[in-house]
Amino acid sequence: MTATAPSKETILVVDDEASIRRILETRLSMIGYNVVTACDGTEALELFPNCMPDLVVLDVMMPKLDGYGVCQELRKESDVPIVMLTALGDVADRITGLELGADDYVVKPFSPKELEARIRCVLRRVEKEAIAGIPNSGVIQVSDLRIDTNKRQVFRNDERIRLTGMEFSLLELLVSRSRKPFNRGEILKEVWGYTPERHVDTRGGEVHISRVPSQLEKDSPHPELILTARGTGYLFQRIIDSVASEGP
Repeated sequence: MTATAPSKETILVVDDEASIRRILETRLSMIGYNVVTACDGTEALELFPNCMPDLVVLDVMMPKLDGYGVCQELRKESDVPIVMLTALGDVADRITGLELGADDYVVKPFSPKELEARIRCVLRRVEKEAIAGIPNSGVIQVSDLRIDTNKRQVFRNDERIRLTGMEFSLLELLVSRSRKPFNRGEILKEVWGYTPERHVDTRGGEVHISRVPSQLEKDSPHPELILTARGTGYLFQRIIDSVASEGP
């Protein structure tokens, strides 16, 4: 079922519990999103090409194909933001989704307001926006790495390196202050919208931070681009070679 708000973002809600689908469809529609629902992973993959959602809310534990499997399949063809819903108590299990390319997760039982806040945060961060020190339309060249801030894509020579929206936002943040470190608190606030007074499990952010260099570095055990600043946080340690403007 789809709500009628064609100018708004579309969210695909995937959960095998009808009550959760119903609650989320109602609440998200009320605050202006178009909502499409699927009862399992197989249906989600069938619906995805037609509805082309701006974000997917994805339950982990489902029949036929679980959320991890759906996430893997979507990441083969799409950078769509994914927020996973998980009832799994083990942190290692919860962050598996992040390692597969999800942007964030919310633990069941959850407050609908909390999920709405996470959705807003993820959508806000994956929208193209200006970051201090970087033109809002341009290509940043660092050695053989090309960072297209217009299309939010990264290339090594002519080969694309696939990053999720949140991972690109993290890279863009680090590059905006090249050779100067960001501490973990700054990164969590700027990329995930976490505030210092909010008690959160920062390991989810650590997963994203570790994924970016593993995909960008030629030799990830010996990184040359993104380094850990001992006792501080992380920094992009290479000098930007050039910034070229590009039209939309």
